[in-house]
Amino acid sequence: MNFLADESVDFPIVKSLRENNFTVDYIPEIKPGIPDEKVIKLARQKNRVLITADKDFGDLTYIGNKISEGIILYRLSGMSNPEKAELVLSVIKNHISELKGSFTVITKDHTRIKTLPNR
Repeated sequence: MNFLADESVDFPIVKSLRENNFTVDYIPEIKPGIPDEKVIKLARQKNRVLITADKDFGDLTYIGNKISEGIILYRLSGMSNPEKAELVLSVIKNHISELKGSFTVITKDHTRIKTLPNR
């Protein structure tokens, strides 16, 4: 599975995924500063699941009806970057077949996976 990591994503998460043989494009490396609507469009064009810590992508998806390949939103305040990277990697590995076409929310205690609208 291929991913697009938004600017809000901590680099250790990107690094961990890459070290585990996932392809990850990282917005700060390819198009820093682009608006969220262009990020979600880019992810769709490149057939990539978007990883973000920005709740605005939920609004774009559910209120703005923006179509995506899938979104992973992590809400992991209070955790260290290595802990975040470990948890996100674990969720991706354990739920890889469910991520495409879904809106996934990862918190310290729970992971929720919901089929996206427009699917």
